[in-house]
Amino acid sequence: MSETRSKARHRRRKTALAVGLPLALSAAGVMGYGALPGAQSRASAATAAAPAWATATADGFASVNALGQNGTYGGRDGQIVTVKTLADLEKYATASEPYVIVVAATITMDPVGKEIKVQSNKTIVGSGTSGQIVGGGFFLGSGVHNVIIRNLTIRDAYQGVWNDKEHDFDAIQMDGAHHVWIDHNDLRHMADGLIDVRKDSTYVTVSWNKLSQDNKAFGIGWTENVVTDITIHHNWIRETEQRNPSTDNAAHAHLYNNFLEDVAGTDINSSYGNYSRGATRMVLENSYFQGFKNPVIKDSTASIVQKGNTFVGTSGRNESGGTAFDPKTYYPYTLDKTADVPALLKSGVGPRSSIGTTATASTKAAAATTLTVAKDGSGQYATVQAAVNAVPANNPSRVVISVKPGTYRELVKVPSNKPHVTIQGSGGSRNDTVIVYNNASGTPKPDGSGTYGTGGSATVAVEADDFQARNLTISNDFDEASHQDIANQAVALRTAADKVFLDGVIVSGDQDTLLVDTAAKEKLGRVYMTNSYVIGNVDFIFGRATAVIDKSVITLKKRWNGTSAGYVTAPSTAAGRKGILIANSTVNGDVSSASFYLGRPWHAGGDASLDPQTTVRNTSLSAAIKSTPWTDMSGFSWKDDRFAEYKNTGAGSGAASTNRPQLTDAQATGQEVADWLGDWTPSSS
Repeated sequence: MSETRSKARHRRRKTALAVGLPLALSAAGVMGYGALPGAQSRASAATAAAPAWATATADGFASVNALGQNGTYGGRDGQIVTVKTLADLEKYATASEPYVIVVAATITMDPVGKEIKVQSNKTIVGSGTSGQIVGGGFFLGSGVHNVIIRNLTIRDAYQGVWNDKEHDFDAIQMDGAHHVWIDHNDLRHMADGLIDVRKDSTYVTVSWNKLSQDNKAFGIGWTENVVTDITIHHNWIRETEQRNPSTDNAAHAHLYNNFLEDVAGTDINSSYGNYSRGATRMVLENSYFQGFKNPVIKDSTASIVQKGNTFVGTSGRNESGGTAFDPKTYYPYTLDKTADVPALLKSGVGPRSSIGTTATASTKAAAATTLTVAKDGSGQYATVQAAVNAVPANNPSRVVISVKPGTYRELVKVPSNKPHVTIQGSGGSRNDTVIVYNNASGTPKPDGSGTYGTGGSATVAVEADDFQARNLTISNDFDEASHQDIANQAVALRTAADKVFLDGVIVSGDQDTLLVDTAAKEKLGRVYMTNSYVIGNVDFIFGRATAVIDKSVITLKKRWNGTSAGYVTAPSTAAGRKGILIANSTVNGDVSSASFYLGRPWHAGGDASLDPQTTVRNTSLSAAIKSTPWTDMSGFSWKDDRFAEYKNTGAGSGAASTNRPQLTDAQATGQEVADWLGDWTPSSS
């Protein structure tokens, strides 16, 4: 064991024109992105079976009836097709017919910087959080219209030059397009700009996107004509230097409820925020600026009317002046409170795991999306880790990774920036789906940088809060008999997070099977395991987390050489926290009588400030448990720490003595499962 990033060409909209709010659904019902069918043919958008996400329409200027186009509804009158390859994506995006194109995989552009030339009447939408475009993007040319780009991650065309003037590798570029809706995307780390709205493109709405990690975020203009009408709302622009956006010669630019954030202490420093250039008329409302230099600037020829904005830690120019326009002349909209904007956008921008959410202050959690894993290629992914990789960073809602029966020999890590993940087997039994690997503490790393160490040996490592696992087996099958030359601690499952729910699983190994840890000594990490099995022999439930093993079976296992001797728990609890609680369970196994201790105190790294705790209560103990069930460890006496029992039964149970402390009834009332879990009530989701 060890302790373990200005043309008068507008028509006012009639009230009969339907406009969809961001990710709002019609009465047709909710269909999660992750449950998309394959190619489907539909006669028209009026078809009763048409899912709401396919018929959604834009708000803002993209909703205006003008230039022969009544709003922006994308490919809703065409077929729904699912694509997983560059060839198929390009085939349908460049077709003359309308399509709803569902991107259900990570697609890498070839060559790097490729921009697919999207044609009119298209919806390109990511399937759950799995639709990613890497190394390129989309181009909408002159006259292209009625295009929706939603729920995608478009990233990583960066060529190593920060202010890149050679590579025009944008995420989304339009030259002379109209009626375009860019909604709920994650755009980052490209070689030039993230979004370029150029050459008189107009009737554009950009909403609920995250734009980050780029020199140039969002440019608008590139002609002397004062034509462009654009709505920019509910976007999180973070860690970008310039064009946030730069708005040149826009006839009407309406910016509201955006969050511009320059994070202190990083290498990326903002040059300016919202910029009204040329003859632009801009209305800027209820936006939140944090840390930005020159947050709002304008040319002497441009206008900015500011209303209700908040500036925190900003410096330099903050300008307004001139006359603008009333956006409600063209479309309806509702402002969120400025103070709510940072939290609202942090949880609401970017790809959504389900279409069932409109990100407003009253947002409820989105229904879980499901990503499928199958070794035979019948799922979206062939490995569990590939599915984990497809979960977007800081995902705001549950993502279920459904793993079909089979043995998956791989290492799986759920990093700390991917909360709300469930990994579950889809078979009839927890034995049907097995994730297994065989690293041990002393196993050399392939890169020659040393050995894995105890925590690093885990087959499955969970560092993200609100993780769940169910109906599967997680195993470490390190062969101790063949490798007595190296340290043989071999972890099957390591958790270093809060609110970890393990339901109906088998966690199997020999020494150090289940490591219940926390992200840091001072942080709380709670684990609740129920209806499960833990198998091992030496210290095989250990760590500093506040962990409950409830209504489960703890199976004692002989050592590699056939001998029976071991320790069930080795808590390393921080003082003032709850440690390991085994309740309402059974401890048994095919081992010799009186050969196993219930536990010993692990003062990790010799830390005398720790106060290890194990309580075993209302549990059936087999004869394998010693009559003196606690023992010392590494010079630390168990009697100086917290070890106790309460109302255990079975041949291995015993009466109270100085070597076998029992809780009183009064003490036991403070050591219930609910006391361990506090304000958290685990539930399947």
